[in-house]
Amino acid sequence: MTTLGRRRTAVIAGGLIVALAAGAAFVLTRSSATTPTAALAPPHFVEETATAGLTHVYDGAAPFEVGGGVAAFDCSGDGQPDLYLAGGVGPAALYRNDSPVGGALRFTRLPDPVTDLTGVTGAYPIDIDGDGTIDLVVLRKGETDLLRGLGGCRFERANERWSFDAGTGFATAFSATWEGAAGLPTLAVGRYLRLDPAGAPTQDCEDNELLRPAAGGAGYGPRIALTPGYCTLSMLFSDWDGSGRRDLRVSNDRNYYDPANGGEQLWRIASGEPPRLYTAADGWVQVQLAGMGIASYDVTGTGYPDVFLTNQGDNRLQTLTSGPGQPTYRDIGSRRGVNVAQPFTGGDVLPSTAWHPEFQDVNNDGFIDLFISKGNVNAQQDFARKDPSNLLLGQPDGTFRESADAAGILSFDRGRGAALADFNLDGMLDLVEANYGSPVRIWRNVGSGSADRPAPMGAWLALRLDQPGANRDAIGSWIEVRVGDTTMRRELTIGGGHEGGQLGWIHVGLGPASEAQVRVRWPDGEVGPWLATGANQFVIIERGAAQVTPWRPAGS
Repeated sequence: MTTLGRRRTAVIAGGLIVALAAGAAFVLTRSSATTPTAALAPPHFVEETATAGLTHVYDGAAPFEVGGGVAAFDCSGDGQPDLYLAGGVGPAALYRNDSPVGGALRFTRLPDPVTDLTGVTGAYPIDIDGDGTIDLVVLRKGETDLLRGLGGCRFERANERWSFDAGTGFATAFSATWEGAAGLPTLAVGRYLRLDPAGAPTQDCEDNELLRPAAGGAGYGPRIALTPGYCTLSMLFSDWDGSGRRDLRVSNDRNYYDPANGGEQLWRIASGEPPRLYTAADGWVQVQLAGMGIASYDVTGTGYPDVFLTNQGDNRLQTLTSGPGQPTYRDIGSRRGVNVAQPFTGGDVLPSTAWHPEFQDVNNDGFIDLFISKGNVNAQQDFARKDPSNLLLGQPDGTFRESADAAGILSFDRGRGAALADFNLDGMLDLVEANYGSPVRIWRNVGSGSADRPAPMGAWLALRLDQPGANRDAIGSWIEVRVGDTTMRRELTIGGGHEGGQLGWIHVGLGPASEAQVRVRWPDGEVGPWLATGANQFVIIERGAAQVTPWRPAGS
């Protein structure tokens, strides 16, 4: 198959017909697959920065030092994740992924005035208008831009088309959700320091903005100020309590807000109602961090998303204290081994500065792992200068173990945004990391093998959801993957991380299993049936379908 159409129902190639027949052969009963019980060793990452064609630097004086986002998404229609990289004071850059399946990573720069914007701090992929082509939300100093995807990695400015006006400022965070039957998503834009009339940063935090579709749904209504703002660097819409309502978690930088009042925030976002901050009366407990990034995953297996928050010093892994009745969280990061407050190597004992967090299974053993990008803000004396990013591998007992050095991704660059994605579609997640003031770096995951002979470790599955109407990618769904006695759950979201995100294949490690069962709770709460699938393949789940649809990349 040469093109991954976003309405993915047609069986185009003879090879896909064979795969479809094989996928349909599994019986939709309790899986007999082997339950993951043993953590695998760290995978081997081979750095391919010098040969991959990525020659890009994020840079700029304050306040650009808190930016540097990475967006990974398929803009060419071939199923491979392409890249959009923030540039700070320099131009941002769009790179098409030309990597051969299973081979070395290769990217081609696609210059275009529409995407080569300056002042970009980060970007998030999203299909705003539901036309099946991915759009981009570009965060900038000045105006936040909506870029409408035209196919073939071409874009056009669409602020006016969609009546989008988020004001001007220094945008550093974004998240989106679909409320009710709205044809357009609700968008949240987070801001950092307020700019003076000359465009220079002040010492005051700026308010964030919420934009809801206008009546009639053709565009956006007036922006709604989320006041107070506390210098936001990450935000995420998430169904934290299983109610079907997706509230807005906001992570803020304590270095600038009033310590008497400021802190992390959770906004109640109910359809048809004004946004409302949760307070102590609701059970919300004030937490103050130098908040840089958000990642969520059901780490504890309760069916609700646990929340990882990056920080200077101790990071936090928050879980609900007593269930979904109120938004009261406790920190389990120390017990799980993910606080990682200081560098794990390099000799610097000062506190770390963490930015982009991401939960993924990099060795496909069925235990979720956690990547955390790190690096000094600029030259802060009280924080570590040699501050390598973490790769924490999940263990069967729920703890995590540092493995960045053993995996081959040790770097002392000042990391910022990042993405773990399968760039060459071989079932192993690769890593790209943007750095402040030095070139972006990229590593290919070769499993237990070498660059010449990659060797997969555990089994895997890559999923995409497809539903008709608006919200084609079913953002807000929960995916459950059952392997033997283990069920892994992931909420589909747009936002979080550090100033960048992904839209595309959802990767799941299956450990020793040769098959799995998958179920989707769709954004409106409807729960689909368990669907059987074989391991080590890409599959599409269409809403209402009685079986998965396998997909194969060209040349495989």
